[in-house]
Amino acid sequence: MKPLISVILPVFNCEKYILQSITSILNQTYTHFELIIIDDCSTDKTIEIIQSIADSRIQLIKKEKNTGYVNSLNYGLTIAKGDYIARMDADDISLPKRFEKQVFFLENNNKIAVCGSAFKIFGTDTIISVPKEHNEIMIGMLQECKMAHPTVMIRASFLKEHNLDYNLKMMPSEDYDLWIRMLQIGKLHNLQDCLLEYRVHNEQISSVKNQLQQDNALEIKLKHLQYIYPQLTTEEKEVYKKMITNSVVSYNDICLFLNFKKKILNYTKEEHLNKKLLKEFLDGLEQKYVSLYFKHGTKYSIKTLGHYFKIYFLISKKLTFKETIKLGVKSIIFYKVK
Repeated sequence: MKPLISVILPVFNCEKYILQSITSILNQTYTHFELIIIDDCSTDKTIEIIQSIADSRIQLIKKEKNTGYVNSLNYGLTIAKGDYIARMDADDISLPKRFEKQVFFLENNNKIAVCGSAFKIFGTDTIISVPKEHNEIMIGMLQECKMAHPTVMIRASFLKEHNLDYNLKMMPSEDYDLWIRMLQIGKLHNLQDCLLEYRVHNEQISSVKNQLQQDNALEIKLKHLQYIYPQLTTEEKEVYKKMITNSVVSYNDICLFLNFKKKILNYTKEEHLNKKLLKEFLDGLEQKYVSLYFKHGTKYSIKTLGHYFKIYFLISKKLTFKETIKLGVKSIIFYKVK
């Protein structure tokens, strides 16, 4: 009988955690699934542990050559038989009702292509919340990935219909890249239930390749912005890049951003994107850098005060009366941080 869910679990040298991970899948309240475990040439006891588990739902595939995590994911997609693809990582724990809740949601919401969830940091009381609705996720993705990869369940027919898989070049942000591409043609959703315990440790791919992940994630954010606003100029892209990477910005950068914000809000149509949420996000960036430049700068002059009044009617949140007086005093005395 064809399984409804195909669970794709790539593994490599994860003997410390793999038994807990697999057990959490096998103990799901929803049981109609296949568990595809793809080993990337482990050299520890990972294979031995997997083979010690007697369950007909497990399909162990041992690769002849180490080709990486993303390659394993894509191979899993090609052999999956289920209507839904559930992701799982070798160091995480799925809570018992995860599949039951995700299947129920997807069966009753056929326009949703991906269903993720909130999750808990393993060994703590910290629950990581995630935006629920598609529009919230779309705007949130401008800043960071808002779908937790090991929590997701994906509609397999959507991937096949649109010829989608993971991009090897985007590793270790391959999931972020896939969600951005899916957002252009389908809808994403996050259940607010906590359905997974996420383990944080130094051996994770995201920890080992931290700088590469940051670089690729930045490229993905800019790609997403370009999708939302195709008329984006090179200058606007550079200013946006500065702002989301917490770089120092100049007065000219702020002016350029204010002009860009006006243009993108005028361009955006409500049927494609929630303009209110987009404005809130852009206002947040603007307020952060207006505050840094005029309230927490390193040096001031009369020109600084003039700069503020030039953009006074363009900014969404003005300085308070007290803050304006303070700016005036600093500008008049040419205040400089020692």
